[in-house]
Amino acid sequence: MATEQPESPQQQETPKKKNFFTRFLDFVEWMGNLLPHPVTLFAIFALGVILISGLADWLGWNAVDPRPVGAPGRAPDGIIEPVSLLNGEGLRRIVANLVSNFTSFAPLGVVLVALLGVGVSERSGLISACIRGLVLKAASFKPKSTGKGFMALIKKPINFILTPKNLVTIAICFAAVISNTASEMGYVVLVPLAAVIFHSMGRHPLAGLACAFACVSGGYSANILIGTIDPLLAGLTQEAANIIDPEYMVHAAVNYYFMFISTFLITIVGTFVTLRIVEPKLGVYNPKEASEDLSDQSMMSPLTPLERKGLRITGIAVLIILGLLALTIVPENGVLRNPETGEILNSPFLRGIVTFIFIFFLIPGFVYGRVTGSMRDDKGIIDGMANAMSTLGLYIVIVFFAAQFVAYFGWSNLGQIFAVKGAEFLTEIGLTGPAVFIGFIAVSAMVNLMLGSASAQWAVTAPIFVPMLMLIGYSPEVIQAAYRIGDSVTNIITPMMSYFGLILAFAAKYKKDIGIGTIISMMLPYSIFFYIGWMILFYLWVFVLEMPVGPEAPTYYLMNQ
Repeated sequence: MATEQPESPQQQETPKKKNFFTRFLDFVEWMGNLLPHPVTLFAIFALGVILISGLADWLGWNAVDPRPVGAPGRAPDGIIEPVSLLNGEGLRRIVANLVSNFTSFAPLGVVLVALLGVGVSERSGLISACIRGLVLKAASFKPKSTGKGFMALIKKPINFILTPKNLVTIAICFAAVISNTASEMGYVVLVPLAAVIFHSMGRHPLAGLACAFACVSGGYSANILIGTIDPLLAGLTQEAANIIDPEYMVHAAVNYYFMFISTFLITIVGTFVTLRIVEPKLGVYNPKEASEDLSDQSMMSPLTPLERKGLRITGIAVLIILGLLALTIVPENGVLRNPETGEILNSPFLRGIVTFIFIFFLIPGFVYGRVTGSMRDDKGIIDGMANAMSTLGLYIVIVFFAAQFVAYFGWSNLGQIFAVKGAEFLTEIGLTGPAVFIGFIAVSAMVNLMLGSASAQWAVTAPIFVPMLMLIGYSPEVIQAAYRIGDSVTNIITPMMSYFGLILAFAAKYKKDIGIGTIISMMLPYSIFFYIGWMILFYLWVFVLEMPVGPEAPTYYLMNQ
């Protein structure tokens, strides 16, 4: 009997040598997996603040308070000294304020209120219908004839842009950006829908998936609407700003102008990367790579007549709400203007922006549900609100420990001391101009690779960076806008992002042997181009055009204001 010969070295499969970038991504993934759960992380941070405060008090750390005499929160003798929490008085303070730290934590209430309204719109199907209607309308668009003469010269480039292929890509990018108002809907509905649309048009489905994922998650800080993340981050920014200025207020719309213009930047850049880089790289799709039958196109079903009727009537309801709101802020004596100055700035309207997020999702959501039959009475509203609250269990647990960490950090004066020392260091090396934001945005992007939650990351870094950059003259609103760029651009390339596993599962439907490395390499061009484009926009908008990042949002902070 012939014996089986061993394979020659040439026959044996040799493992592919990993390049530097692949090894770097493996290292990031390994480091990220070493991090504990965010709840555990904040508990460790809170304990660390207690221990460090005792050490700082024992070593006699201090810093000269740069705030002018008489400024709110200034140390009485002009010297900021640490307050130990590692003694009897500190223990009594921790025990007595455990509950109030949690219940008074600024981001908690605003997020809960905003999500009550968003939950109604999600439950009624309004958000899903809006996204499907926008994307599917673009898919069915056909350019008109170019005409003759001068009109032909104008219409040819326009019709080139508005070909179904290009227009669908634009529509998906734009819908993805605005869908992050209710982030789960963007991931769960639009990302798989985009893959189906691309596949139905004979394009590579993974290109559609990448396009939608990039703009939902990578464009997380761009929108034409105020979403639930805005009051959350504003609350954390205010908590951090209060370390330097106890009376400083940060409302949810402070980055709205910059977010609005960023929507179109992300749409344009996302479209360009999809059409010019990702789709050509993926090439022609081979259906044999799929892990299941792709003949089911149920997600491509157009809006029903009842759904279209619901959207029309909902649109009328929105116009009525806008008209009533205009009566409160447009007239000089509008009841939601500042009662003392009559201005919209620093008015009940801006301070109560979360109220209007609640109203603008609640009422249209119920109107749509009532027309379509998905929400017939108050029980449907209550179910929608309850369902939204049921998704917040983990968030509330995280907030409890994050609130303790933020409170301890503020009590200990460590934040003020670190901020003053950091500001002095930046001044000594001459890095106090706009270039300081290059490093800050880069650090935020790197931290986001290992700590994917925007709120968790900002809760940790805001108490350090916000006071530090305030002391060299920049406002909390601008600091928050810069942070949001760094936080967004690496969302799509970090396995630590909470929806990364879901995206991987969607992608596996079209490529059965797909891995994390394939997803990251596919998404990396978006991350790079978003970073470059957003950085350029930030500097042009803030420092060249000198435009505010939002209403009542100054660029600079003056210590004596």
